[in-house]
Amino acid sequence: MSTAFEPDFLQGSRPHTTVILAMSADGKIADRDRHAARFSSAADLHHLETLIAQTDGVLFGANTLRAYGTCLTVRQPELLDGRSQRHQPPQPIQIVCSGSGKLDPQGRFFRQAVPRWLITTVSGAKPWQGAVAFDQILVLPDDSPTDWPTLAQQLRTRGIAKLALLGGGTLVAAWLEAGLVDELYLTICPLLIGGATAPTPVDGTGSPISAALPLTLVGAKTLGSEVFLHYRYSRDPGD
Repeated sequence: MSTAFEPDFLQGSRPHTTVILAMSADGKIADRDRHAARFSSAADLHHLETLIAQTDGVLFGANTLRAYGTCLTVRQPELLDGRSQRHQPPQPIQIVCSGSGKLDPQGRFFRQAVPRWLITTVSGAKPWQGAVAFDQILVLPDDSPTDWPTLAQQLRTRGIAKLALLGGGTLVAAWLEAGLVDELYLTICPLLIGGATAPTPVDGTGSPISAALPLTLVGAKTLGSEVFLHYRYSRDPGD
């Protein structure tokens, strides 16, 4: 990671972005084989649904989609009613980030009644040309590092004011490095997974302690054996 985090980058011209993840007590979001992390409770799933119901879009990486096969939809009547009152469509836009564009068009995700966008490269977009699987495709250059701040601006221009980022750890790390994350909701689940290669909430190359991003605890609660934490990213040491 870079040595500088700027969570307030271009405020107003990018989505307010919230990372939402569940992890094991030893900090893993999946096992060493990257199987779907289906270890959280019904209470955590309700918590996640409540949070995504407040957003305009939900962003996740291709590996996350491959692991789960589907996206979480808003189903609770009170949450659907809230979206209606805020003049939002019933479902937030499900935004898949895949540089290769190699996704199974026969997968269950493509049969869900949700709006879908794809973020990919020029070569990754080719298999989807003329297809109706995605409502929009945002195309990035093949041969240069992803310009995440510009991409975030494009999402905001397309009406994404509130964005939920659901992983995986590599995508979260990229958005953190670019200074594009505002809040973190983290559920700690009562199990140990282990494994040096098992993914964590923030993967990537990491940063030295001197460059670590400080957090401010906004809320914490315990339900059963799970702990629900809500942090915001501090903008200065005294925040």
